[in-house]
Amino acid sequence: MTDTVSGNRGLTIEEKMIFEQDSPGQTAVDLPYPPKVENRLGKIARKEPVGLPGLSEPEVMRHYLRMSQKNFAIDAGIYPLGSCTMKHNPRLNEKLARLPGLVDLHPLQPVNTVQGALELMDVCAHWLKELTGMPAVALSPAAGAHGELCGLMTIRAALEDRGDARERVLVPESAHGTNPASAHMCGYKVEAVPATDRGRVDLAALKDKLDDTVAGIMVTNPNTCGLFEDEIIEMNQAVHDIGGFVYCDGANFNAIVGRVRPGDLAIDSMHLNLHKTFSTPHGGGGPGSGPVVLSEALADFAPLPYVVHGKDGFRLVEHATDCDAKPFGRMKGFHGQFGVFVRALSYMMSMGSDGLRQASGDAVLNANYLMTKLSDLLTPSYDGPCMHEVLFDDRFLKDTDVTTLDFAKAMIDEGFHPMTMYFPLVVQGALLMEPTETESKETLDQYIEVVRSLADKAQAGEAEGFKEAPQYTPRRRLDETTAARNPVLTWRPPVEEAAE
Repeated sequence: MTDTVSGNRGLTIEEKMIFEQDSPGQTAVDLPYPPKVENRLGKIARKEPVGLPGLSEPEVMRHYLRMSQKNFAIDAGIYPLGSCTMKHNPRLNEKLARLPGLVDLHPLQPVNTVQGALELMDVCAHWLKELTGMPAVALSPAAGAHGELCGLMTIRAALEDRGDARERVLVPESAHGTNPASAHMCGYKVEAVPATDRGRVDLAALKDKLDDTVAGIMVTNPNTCGLFEDEIIEMNQAVHDIGGFVYCDGANFNAIVGRVRPGDLAIDSMHLNLHKTFSTPHGGGGPGSGPVVLSEALADFAPLPYVVHGKDGFRLVEHATDCDAKPFGRMKGFHGQFGVFVRALSYMMSMGSDGLRQASGDAVLNANYLMTKLSDLLTPSYDGPCMHEVLFDDRFLKDTDVTTLDFAKAMIDEGFHPMTMYFPLVVQGALLMEPTETESKETLDQYIEVVRSLADKAQAGEAEGFKEAPQYTPRRRLDETTAARNPVLTWRPPVEEAAE
């Protein structure tokens, strides 16, 4: 493609960093100069300007609009990373979250002024308990890993309460990386449990590791290979038989909500990513919410605070002395991410129990449609139907000189966000695809056409095009190894060379 004088290519505008557009003294807003005050900072007082860029209002608006146009988003196209990363966020949820009386609340308001908000939290908790078949829920955890830690801390509290602290936690090899990290952070020794060639926990190997030093197991169901752990009841019973507890990672609850209740599978604690299953915003470091549902055996140990309903209305139990339970403590400064509760409850109530059931069914149907349409050309990692995500490995790329990363970069040139790459780690060169329940057959067919076309090109020996991809993006492929080892994280003004 011929370069243009401006560097722009049609509507793809070449945009400088905002610091490079600085016009000193220029501003979109006129503010009065602050009064002079005595400097009390001493030696630490700033000696140089702050360095914020000066731009007019149109320049600021254009800059951020142009930057936003370089991002891929769920509103722009299919996001095959699925509910684990991004699914459709209905605008109804956003409208309700911005209602007066909800958007402008403060966590330190008197309880009698936030009765409606506490009732909303109570109703949200009720839905989560009903959908999971669990008697208690902790709303305060901020996200998935925080919820994992919460679940393990309730387990530790229950074991210590009976004078049996224990020291080991078993974690399947296919578990999310935060699982062993959370167990370690909670003070446990982590021991891996292998998988079978069916991609599921090896039950015999698990039983061999069970003894009275095991506090519990961390299992994901459906697991990270997109498969339902069909021996989970026997697995959980074996753990309970030695006095341990079962924690379940709820990242993939989107596949079974309305169809399988984790409580019926003898699970003791399970976090729920509201930003995954229940369609609240996800990304950018927040807001997130990872409520933890608890079995009867762990309910008394749920962290503070939590909502209760008495004769005088709703209130938050803030202190252990205010209840008959044995909470292990507090995990968050306040009660959790209220804005996310509003959005999640809006989703659940607008969908209804039948709608949630259909959503999980459609998510599974769409994933199996991808598997059926691609299995003759790509190489599925495991036999049989999948749940809400389908996993392929890189065997179909053998001897092509094309890697999983190359394949993903080529997807970008076709206008698609790549699938999850190299995860789970138990599969060589993994390509994990999750279309969610919201994508139409037409969208899936276009996605399938592109994937098949790229697979054909790779197997036909056209590796060079893959190595050069992406070619149509504002920036080309990074040297990711160098970028990771020598990251440039801040912008600094160029140093002017001294005149000779």
